[in-house]
Amino acid sequence: MPTVPFVGLLAATLNWSGVEEEVAGKIYDGRLMRRLLQYAWPYRTEIFFSLILLMVNSSVQVAGPLLTKLAVDRYLAPDSHRVISFLDPYLSTEAWTGISQISLIYLAATVIGLFSNFGQSYLMQKTGQLAMFRLRREIMEHLQRVDIAYYDRNPAGRLLTRVTTDIDALNELFASGLVAIIGDLLILLFLLLAMGQMSIGMTLILLAVSPVILLVTLNFRRQVQVSFKRIRVAVARINSYMQEHLTGMTVVQLFNREKRSSEEFAGANNEHMIAFKDSIHAYGWFYPGIEFAGVLGLVGLLSYGGYRIQNNELTLGVLVAFFQYGLRFYRPIQDLSEKYNVLQQAMTSAERVFDLLDTRPAIAVPDSPKSVPGPGAGIEFDHVWFAYKDEQWILRDLNLQVRPGETIAIVGHTGAGKTTITNLLLRFYDIQKGAIRIGGTDIRDVSPTELRKHFGVVLQDPYLFTGSIADNIRLGTSSITDSQIEEAARQVNLLDYIEALPGGFQHEVRERGAGLSTGQKQLVSFARALAHNPRFLILDEATSSVDTETEIRVREALSRLLEGRTSIVIAHRLSTIQRADRIAVMHKGELREVGTHQELLSRRGIYWKLYQLQYKDQEVSSSPQGTREFAAIPQIPHPES
Repeated sequence: MPTVPFVGLLAATLNWSGVEEEVAGKIYDGRLMRRLLQYAWPYRTEIFFSLILLMVNSSVQVAGPLLTKLAVDRYLAPDSHRVISFLDPYLSTEAWTGISQISLIYLAATVIGLFSNFGQSYLMQKTGQLAMFRLRREIMEHLQRVDIAYYDRNPAGRLLTRVTTDIDALNELFASGLVAIIGDLLILLFLLLAMGQMSIGMTLILLAVSPVILLVTLNFRRQVQVSFKRIRVAVARINSYMQEHLTGMTVVQLFNREKRSSEEFAGANNEHMIAFKDSIHAYGWFYPGIEFAGVLGLVGLLSYGGYRIQNNELTLGVLVAFFQYGLRFYRPIQDLSEKYNVLQQAMTSAERVFDLLDTRPAIAVPDSPKSVPGPGAGIEFDHVWFAYKDEQWILRDLNLQVRPGETIAIVGHTGAGKTTITNLLLRFYDIQKGAIRIGGTDIRDVSPTELRKHFGVVLQDPYLFTGSIADNIRLGTSSITDSQIEEAARQVNLLDYIEALPGGFQHEVRERGAGLSTGQKQLVSFARALAHNPRFLILDEATSSVDTETEIRVREALSRLLEGRTSIVIAHRLSTIQRADRIAVMHKGELREVGTHQELLSRRGIYWKLYQLQYKDQEVSSSPQGTREFAAIPQIPHPES
């Protein structure tokens, strides 16, 4: 099967169109390079010394063949036409002594080259790591500032690629790219100067082979450019697929989808392998091609040099030196071809990284942010309209007031807009029309960070981080003491669970809370909210995923948690709804009814219908009094049904 149709089918099957993210950037972009160099500028001293060491190493590369030429022409094959060297006064006239002296000088030059090469590589590797440390940290900080809608559009695998693969490509540019390119150019320049001083003709012979090397390099560059692009796209696919399926491994195993998942992953993995095969094929031809061109140059040197030596126009030492220079001359050209790929990949990665960093959060921070009003402030939704996309309205003209200290429950069918209300209140998204106010202050005039400090949220699916139980309750708030953590756990009836764990509050929590039951994780979320002592509380179906025993524990804790706080509760449990001061009924994005449990039942509207469909069994099983109350309500169909 052809590769491209297969990949297209795979992408369509897995809905991976979002992973097709390759940016066809320029080979060199001055704007991007200037931004990259800003991260290296604090380490300019290291770069300066690295350049000095680079020049020393480049000079040493030239010195070796010159010393060999001197040894041959002075001692091994003495020639009266040899060029006088500045070392002559310091060398012995006796052959073995002189050769030993030159050998020691050669050794010293080699050692100098060794340490200068090491120092230059060390300094640039250090510079690259420090610069990329800053860039990684900046990306992480930026990712925590962007709005939630950004994560709706960008899969986690793509963002992971930014912090891993793309940053590695930029590190390669700093560590062995920019300075190494300068080093290769310096070596070529020094070699040409040294060779030109000895023989213009033989220098031209080496240069005559350069067009062959150029053609091989251009062909290699074209092939490897396509391969690298496909490799990067394949890596992004693999990252995205692995992240999604590792997170959802329970569902994969539950529905026996292991074989299907393996086949889908094999498709992405196969594309990655094919792309690498193409790059290996390109590299396989590139190095032998360069070597072949180099051999052609050496053959030309041997023929031309031998002819000149026979006519006493050239010394044997010059020919030997040119052979050594020939071997050194083509190596920087190979390296420059490699550095071209490093530079191009870095430009592509920089384009993507800076595109991420230039993404401005949709949630604007006001220039002069206001503070959240003090105690006694209620919440008001004033003619609120909201759509995630265009004018596909999720909320339509919502008007709702939550009085200070009041607990209001929001109910409705799936998709009615219940969770959207809480997301808007926390400014995860901004509304298109209307206003949301706290104590008369529009929340858009408040910094999101300042706003969210006053809210405690317990979600339906509790999320725990790797660390200890105490860390997950404290969640980085250093002002929360150990005694406050223990008191919060006691109030939500979690303390006996924790004391039974090995290590107690220091018990290690694995990724996403693995090893703890859903009920235990939910109780940790309640303790987290209570420990932070928020003024406003949001419970988003916080008891829908717990068992009956845990719900009893949570129910006892709710009275403590809700006391004195303005609370919004989204719930499917009748016990939680009945505890609310008022109930708001959402239907197709509109607020249709508001009242107490009894008031809404007596109206026999949407809530009455929901009560029959969802809450009847809960009341019958949990409250005899509720059974009598329900039995008193005539079972007649609602006009809207």
